[in-house]
This record gives sequence, C-alpha cells and structure tokens, in this order.
Amino acid sequence: MKYISDELERIKKSGLYRELNIVESAQGTHLEIKGKTYLSFCSNNYLGLANNPLVIKAVKDAVGKYGWGAGASRLVSGNMRLHEVLEGEISRFKGKEASIVFPTGYMANLGTISSLVSKGDLAICDKLNHASIIDGCRLSGADFRVYPHCDMEKLENILKKSTKYPRKLIVTDTVFSMDGDIAPLPDIVRIAHKYEAMVMADEAHGTGVFGENGRGVVEHFNLSKKVSIVMGTLSKAVGSLGGYVSGDADLINFLRNKARPFMYTTALPPAVCAASIAGIKLIRKNPSLRKSLWNNVRYLKKELDLLNFNLIPSESPIIPILIGDAKKAVDVSKFLYKKGILILAIRPPTVPAKSSRLRMTVMSTHTKKDLEKLLDVLSNVQNL
Repeated sequence: MKYISDELERIKKSGLYRELNIVESAQGTHLEIKGKTYLSFCSNNYLGLANNPLVIKAVKDAVGKYGWGAGASRLVSGNMRLHEVLEGEISRFKGKEASIVFPTGYMANLGTISSLVSKGDLAICDKLNHASIIDGCRLSGADFRVYPHCDMEKLENILKKSTKYPRKLIVTDTVFSMDGDIAPLPDIVRIAHKYEAMVMADEAHGTGVFGENGRGVVEHFNLSKKVSIVMGTLSKAVGSLGGYVSGDADLINFLRNKARPFMYTTALPPAVCAASIAGIKLIRKNPSLRKSLWNNVRYLKKELDLLNFNLIPSESPIIPILIGDAKKAVDVSKFLYKKGILILAIRPPTVPAKSSRLRMTVMSTHTKKDLEKLLDVLSNVQNL
C-alpha cells in the first residue's frame, strides 16, 4: 500500500528507521551477532540473571513437570500451581498482601490503569513515563492530564483544579527508563494524600536494583505502607518475563475480575514463572549482586565525567550520553558497533526531538576489563 511505503521512506529520510539485530547467544555481558562477539551495554538484565545457572535449572525442572504452554487463560484452565507460587513470592518480596501476574509489563499497565479509572475519572501522568503508562491512561477513557517531568508544583495545580472527579489516579515510573533519574516519590505521595488521589508506582527499572532488600524505589524511600498500587516487571533485573501488580487483596481480586489483558489472554508458561521465582529468590538472598552493580555504576560515571561527556543526570544504572541529532546518534552507535561495543541510539519518538542519545545500561556482571574497554573506545570517538 502506497501510504505504508511513503511513511517508511519518510522514516528513513528522517534518520528514525529501525532494524533488528539477531542475537545468537544467551543474554549476558557479551552477545553474538552475525558471528561476531560484542560487549553489550544496552540490556536491562541488570543483575545478569537471564542466564544464571539456577534460573536455567528451575526452567528445566518446570518443563519436565508441567510441559511448556499453559493452554488457556488463567480464568479457564490455565491457572497452574507455579502462577500461584510466583504471586506469593512477589507478595512476600514486595511486602504486600497479594499480587497478580500479567504476561508482560505493558499488559500490566494497560490492564491496571484502565480498570482503576474510566470515563468521568482523572488519570495524571509524568511527561516522561513509559509508553505503556501513557497508553493505559489514554485507553482508560478517563480525562488525562500530563505534568512536566518531575514538576511537583504543576502536579499539585492539576489536582487543585480537579475536585469534581470521583476518582483520581497518579501514575509514575519510579526510574525513568530513558533518562535514568528517579521520581520524587515522597512528594508525589504527599500531594496525592492531600487531594485524595491514588498513587500507582511502576517499578520496572527499580525492582532488584534499589532499596535495602532490592524491592525498589518505594522501599528506597520507605514508602511501602503509603504506596498502595505497586507495578513492576519480571523481565529486567529478575531476568525472566512478565509484569505484576502488588497491593491489598481487594485490589488484586478486583483486577482479576476487571483487567482485560489478564482475563482475555493465555497465561504465561509455567516454566517462565519458575524462572521468575528463581530470580526473585536470588535477589533476596544475594545482596552482593546489587553491590556489584552499583560499584560498576559509580566507577563508570566517575570515569565518564573525567572524559567530559555530556551525560544526562542519572541516579540509576541507566547512563545516557546526550547527542541531540538523531542521525549523529546513529553514526556514533555504528562507530561503537564496528569497535565491538553494542550501545544503540535512542531517537524520537522514544525521546523528544533533538534529544537523541546513547543509552548505556550497566550490569553487575560487567568486569573492570569490560568497563575499561568501553571507556577506551568512547575516548576515541571524535566530536561526540
């Protein structure tokens, strides 16, 4: 169809065309692509659990006992023992009464937001929230307001003018995935309480990384008893697949009966649940994983500062180098690729125009040698 080919041509000319790399190895610090090994700094596998031997064993054992597919929606015949075990494990980990697992984090946000608010209600969102949050707010049918990134004055102004709404929901990422900064969660909770609004915290990039026990940014700020709706993913630090929501039992039972992405889809394979269970247990029992991650983050940020890179201020293992122009960001990414370093360029519409960047992510399993190689290659990039 002509409009499709025309749009593709426009995307290519604007420097925004995307292509897929085919990875032919397990996920780790090094990836095999087209027969060559690359040092990767673009994975969300923060703790290296995606290829952990204990996670792999848990998957093999589960496949041996349960087979692969779940066969049906969980509300039909697809609710298997490991789904229940996983939800219990998440609840204990998060310090909540109950939890519900979705096939993906995207589906968790769509299902939860569209269940909590609808036409006649109000959904409020940080401008830099993940696309799944924004889409969930839009699809809910609720009136939708966006406040400038982390601008608490604007958030409060929205709520001051919103007394007519019976239900008000503030949704925020706790770690913003493209900038790497964290939300001012204590202020959000304080303002929400003042205006009787619900708070939903998306811990996709916080779980396993922040907090004394790795529970996330909610724990980091000691707000576990004040944030009643905690969402997260199992596909990043946990090293598996899926999304979840934790809260009180009424909330979870409500979502089981209202959230369409939970009700009308086949359940996660039980072996995926086994991987998630193993991943969460490793996070709980091995704080050294987080310690290694943060040691790597601190070292890399310090060395990048010494090299005078234009870093976007970050408080997480996500370290963005601002380039600005989309084509230039792609050119730098290609240069790194030729040198054996995998860092992809992030361009619009993922980030605003003129803010294209190299988005680096650090893993606990990166060695000092890995970090030094990255710094050596980056130091030779001209006109970055």
